Amino acid sequence: MNHTDLGPVDIALAPELITIEPGVLDRLHAGLAERASREGILDVAYRVVDTPVGKLLLASTERGLVRVAYEREGHEAVLASLAERLSPRILEAPARLGEAARQVEEYFSGRRHTFDLPIDLALSAGFRRTVLQHLSAIDFGRTESYAEVARAVGNPRAVRAVGTACATNPLPVVVPCHRVLRSDGSLGGYIGGLDAKTTLLRLEAAVA
Repeated sequence: MNHTDLGPVDIALAPELITIEPGVLDRLHAGLAERASREGILDVAYRVVDTPVGKLLLASTERGLVRVAYEREGHEAVLASLAERLSPRILEAPARLGEAARQVEEYFSGRRHTFDLPIDLALSAGFRRTVLQHLSAIDFGRTESYAEVARAVGNPRAVRAVGTACATNPLPVVVPCHRVLRSDGSLGGYIGGLDAKTTLLRLEAAVA
């Protein structure tokens, strides 16, 4: 019999030969992510972490943390947007975001009041970026009104624009737009929803 006589049944693999042991795919994925990062072909790394306000997607470029996304934003949609706006070379690479994940966990446990992470503001520009840069100056446990933020960034009439900058903040929690309230003390809006904003404010009030 020569090789041309072989049919499909002759080369079929027994099921036990194709069983994948638990953890193998995870290790293969981790190895792929490490190699992609080492060879400079991974532009955006991401991971998802569990927090008291739900699952947060953390994404970073070589320059720093570029996106924090609530589950309600749709993580798949956020990744698609990152692929379009930054680079299609995106891969889940938890190790590259280990420090960010650690600091987020410390924040929610009340052991961290400020984040010490490189930040990439590539998703913000102009006045919105100016507002985001100010937000990190609002101390843990304190709040400012949209009007106060507008005055602080040198444009007191831009209260609505400040609201827009907060609502489109690509780095919620880490860049604390949840510390900005309406002048009457009411919550205003929040990209993660008002329940999440309330949780963050209560956490900070309890610890500060």
